[in-house]
Amino acid sequence: MPAARIPMRQIIEVLRLKYEGRLSHARIAAACGLSKGVVGKYVSLAQAQGIGWPLPDGADEARLEALLFPARTPPARFAEPDYFQIHQELKRKGVTLQLLWAETVENHGGQAYRYSQFCARYRQWRAVQRRSMRQVHRAGEKVFIDYCGPTVAIVDRHSGEMRAAQIFVAVLGASSYTFAEATWTQALRDWIASHQRLLGFIGGVPALLVPDNLKAAVSQSDRYAPKINPTYAEMAAHYQTAVLPARPYKPKDKAKAEAGVLLVERWILARLRHRTFFSLAELNRAIAELLPDLNGRAFQGSSESRRSLFETLDRPALRPLPAAPYVHAEWRRARPGIDYHIEIDKRLYSVPHALVGQTLDVRLTDWTVEVLHKGQRVAAHPRLNQGRFSTLTEHMPKSHQAHRDWSPGRFLNWAGDIGPNTAAVVAGQLKDRPHPEHGYRACLGLLALSRRYNKSRLEHACARALAIRAANYRSVASILKQGLDQQPLADDPELPDLPPHANVRGAHYYH
Repeated sequence: MPAARIPMRQIIEVLRLKYEGRLSHARIAAACGLSKGVVGKYVSLAQAQGIGWPLPDGADEARLEALLFPARTPPARFAEPDYFQIHQELKRKGVTLQLLWAETVENHGGQAYRYSQFCARYRQWRAVQRRSMRQVHRAGEKVFIDYCGPTVAIVDRHSGEMRAAQIFVAVLGASSYTFAEATWTQALRDWIASHQRLLGFIGGVPALLVPDNLKAAVSQSDRYAPKINPTYAEMAAHYQTAVLPARPYKPKDKAKAEAGVLLVERWILARLRHRTFFSLAELNRAIAELLPDLNGRAFQGSSESRRSLFETLDRPALRPLPAAPYVHAEWRRARPGIDYHIEIDKRLYSVPHALVGQTLDVRLTDWTVEVLHKGQRVAAHPRLNQGRFSTLTEHMPKSHQAHRDWSPGRFLNWAGDIGPNTAAVVAGQLKDRPHPEHGYRACLGLLALSRRYNKSRLEHACARALAIRAANYRSVASILKQGLDQQPLADDPELPDLPPHANVRGAHYYH
């Protein structure tokens, strides 16, 4: 029986000590716990295969083992199949080992292995490949998505301030075709925009998106039923694809992404490390210039490249892009108050009055606000940049049945019971609005203040708010919070007119 082989990590250490450490065989043997004869054997074997130090690029333990201990040449009467090509063909839908063996028999006749030997030799070849190749990814099925750990600094030309750019990476499962770009953040808007540019780069849509469990993709991480971010789910539905996040703490699920990230770090970021970038666009142009070289490099031991496999495997299997691009939208939840308005970014939008008290879904784009109830759109407004209210007449109750217990008269009567200053503030909230109900929300706020601070303090706070001409809910609440209602109020809060003076310029000065 042949002598047992020492572990590959010890062989690597022997080579390192021999060539980098320049130690004698005796000292190497003592350091590694081996005999001088074993050290000499593996040094000679490496020399015979042309292996020195440092090791060849990308030579992990499996690759080094294949170089040092090549498989025995099969008998001349058998034609050795191209196992790499078999591995790639199995990624096509419907292709099996039985079919590939039949094609081999058709091409080589009696020189082909029997089916059992054909399968056994292919599985033996696959077993010594890198772990990331053990998964068989179907053409056009998955794209794996992640961010690089390292960031790239971008310098502001004027201030010299440095800001870190994130590196988005996506890898197609079957061909390993890779896309990369820089964004300012990993937040939702940048995440969605990177996906749109990714799909444009590959010219189609895969069946599944496989991201890591970052917040932009997964609202709630779970091994069995992760909750997808609503905006990300909506984008996937627009492109007629699905999101399947990698399971937490299962690196095999995202092995392609991790390999792609490592590849981008080595072949793009490392080559850009000595360059200084002054804008995100400049960095992205540099990345785009290096991507063709990365995807065009041949795999070790094969003439195939990521690009060639993409053209033959993934591209034909991708679904077509939709006619219209996805419009980024943010999803929120809101509950309308008794004034049948929801509040979004300190602005108010009406909904049908019958939905008062219901929890509604709100879809926000840069231009629109859509309100949905149980999946049905019940209101749509232009998004406000100016003004505070957007109210549709059809949303108003004809007889105020939805909140008939509330009326301007009720608020005025309640305020009058507290005092004339409170009544004046409430009357101001109900005046000069498209509809008195627009002031109900502020009146309810004042009502809540009377329970927190008592009626006397509220009356004094309203008096001060009227005196300083800031008779609104926010001003009254601030006065109470700071205790200004308990300080004496000047009899005449009006500022006297300034006397004429040479240093007072007047409006004519600016003409």
